Amino acid sequence: MATTSINISATFNSNSAQGKKCKYIGQSVRAVPIRIVSVGKKRSQGLQLIVDDYVEKLKFYCAVEDVQIRSNPRNARDQRAQVDDEDCVMMNLIRSDDWVVMLDEHGQDIGSEQMAELVGDAGNTGASRLSFCIGGPYGHGRKLRERANVSIKLSSLVLNHQIALLVLMEQLYRSWTILRGQKYHH
Repeated sequence: MATTSINISATFNSNSAQGKKCKYIGQSVRAVPIRIVSVGKKRSQGLQLIVDDYVEKLKFYCAVEDVQIRSNPRNARDQRAQVDDEDCVMMNLIRSDDWVVMLDEHGQDIGSEQMAELVGDAGNTGASRLSFCIGGPYGHGRKLRERANVSIKLSSLVLNHQIALLVLMEQLYRSWTILRGQKYHH
């Protein structure tokens, strides 16, 4: 699948990296639906409660969909087959006009202000949906890597998919409070 022609910058505003404010504060930003696709085993009740809490908070700003892909246990011994299977399922969940953000340990290091700009850029330049993809234990497959509009990392530390999901949910909520100039982000 070819990369969509949406003109969202895959590089981030260097002002945000230097501690300056997000370029969209005080401006109207079109809210695009967000889909978070993560690969992993069944979530614990505690994790699911926190995820559900952030989904409810985010619904104040935009539509949010949390999609979990379960790894196929038949592929447990064959890492390549597991990654390819997860890759295929993820690709089937992505539309051609989605802005796809791949979370990857080798992705671009961004801060909260830059994440807010990414959300704002998607809303203001025509993406129909923001799709965030969190891979399984062996990462993402070739098709998703080729399709992703941008690859980011949430930390210099390697995070398991459950922790990455929590950090992403909080950062998306923080992004919207930054965009709306609300008193959550200092």
